[in-house]
Amino acid sequence: MSIWSKVFTAIRGGVSETGEAIIDHQALRILDQEIRDADNELAKSKDALAGIIAKRKMADRKVAGLNENIAEYENYAVKALENGDETLASEIAEKIANLETERDSEQALATSFADSDAQLRKSISQAEGNLKRLKQQVDTVKATESVQKAQAAVAARHSGANSSMRNAVDSLERLKAKQDERSARFEAAQELADTAEDSSLEDKLKAAGIKPTNAKGSDVLERLKAKKK
Repeated sequence: MSIWSKVFTAIRGGVSETGEAIIDHQALRILDQEIRDADNELAKSKDALAGIIAKRKMADRKVAGLNENIAEYENYAVKALENGDETLASEIAEKIANLETERDSEQALATSFADSDAQLRKSISQAEGNLKRLKQQVDTVKATESVQKAQAAVAARHSGANSSMRNAVDSLERLKAKQDERSARFEAAQELADTAEDSSLEDKLKAAGIKPTNAKGSDVLERLKAKKK
């Protein structure tokens, strides 16, 4: 693979990661929009169902009207036969046959509408159930997202507080160390001052003859001669 192919692949990978990051960041907004789209589609399905129901009812009413017409003309045919008017009865029978053909056609149409009505009602009911469960899941996801954001904020503040506390402890330890060093310096200075005062006092005592000076070798030799005598 050439260097330019690798670069192009890397760029495509970066674009893919960026796209996924955008999708993840906008996940809830996308879910809300998808649910709105599903609601709109469901509303369209209900409108279609309403149209089918209306057509079925119209077909049912037409079938009922044709049945009434058929019954009416059947009575006419019976009366024509009773009157011995075979020609009129035959003409009425032809009318009845045409009405029955029309009625059967409308009945088939009404049955088709009824089947579509039942199937669409079932589909809409399932879609409503699925959409309801989806909305409940989205509500749960939103609640979880809010809780996790709150937890992240608390964790961030806690982490910052711990960091601040560690910094404070470090500063305190440094301050204590400096104070201990100063105290040691003060004690050393005092000891030096005390030593100087003691040395000065010793010199004064010796000079005044109150305190003997350190023994010399000649003094020790004179003392030993005196003991011998």
